[in-house]
Amino acid sequence: MAKLNLLLLLVLLACALGLVSSQHKARVLFTELEREQARSRELEIEYGQLQLEASTWGLHARVQKIAAGTLGMRAPDPARVQVLERPAIEGEQ
Repeated sequence: MAKLNLLLLLVLLACALGLVSSQHKARVLFTELEREQARSRELEIEYGQLQLEASTWGLHARVQKIAAGTLGMRAPDPARVQVLERPAIEGEQ
């Protein structure tokens, strides 16, 4: 009977250690999951800010202002504008 009690005690200790180990691993993984979710939220915010910045950089008024001010560009005189027609390519409608 004593051998059976000792065997049951060893099984109980093994199960207890397995439980503690699995709970620790679950806590570590949950902490890592929360950290990655926070990083994901930060990246989503940064992506939104970058999209806003990209749309601002490409605004027509801004491009025109830089072209005129910094580069000294201006619209051509309408009398100097020539419209060219593209020659038709065979098989094209």
